[in-house]
Amino acid sequence: MDAEVTLTVDGTRHQLPVDTRTTLLDLMRERLGNTSPKKGCDHGQCGACTVLLDGQRQLSCLALAVAHDGAEVVTADGLAPAGELHPVQQAFLDSDAFQCGYCTPGQICSAVGVLDEVSRGWPSHATADLTGDVELSHDEVAERMSGNLCRCAAYVNIVPAVQQAGGAQA
Repeated sequence: MDAEVTLTVDGTRHQLPVDTRTTLLDLMRERLGNTSPKKGCDHGQCGACTVLLDGQRQLSCLALAVAHDGAEVVTADGLAPAGELHPVQQAFLDSDAFQCGYCTPGQICSAVGVLDEVSRGWPSHATADLTGDVELSHDEVAERMSGNLCRCAAYVNIVPAVQQAGGAQA
C-alpha cells in the first residue's frame, strides 16, 4: 500500500508515493539518491544511519517515512549546503576523527545532536551535576556518542573532535 509523503531533505522538498513499510533510510538512499546516511546494521544498533530529524538525532533505519510526513531531515551532506564545512565537520578533519569513513556521516550528525542537547542542558547518564551546566568531558561525550559505532575504533579522535566543535578543552 502506498502513501504520499512530503519530506525536506538537506533543504530540498520532495513529495512522492512510498510503500508504508519504507524506512526513512531506504527512501533517502534508494529513492532520493542521498547516500550520506549509511546502511550499517539496519537494526538501530550501529548509528551509521543517524540523521537530524526535525533537529534531533534519529536512526533513520528505524524511522518509517510515512510517520514523518512533513519533516525536515538533515544529513551530514546537508550540514554544509554552501560548501563551507560545519564546525563539527571541520573538527573531525582537524582531529583526524575517521579512518575508513563509513560511520563518519552518522557520527557527525550524532555529534551535532549531542552539542545541541548539551546547549539545552539535557543531562546524560554521565552527567555529574544534574543542576549545573553540562560540561563536555571525555566521559560525557563518550556516553552521548555511544550509540554510534566505529569499526576502525577511531574513538580516540572522535571524542576530542566533538569537544573541539563544542568549544571544550580536550
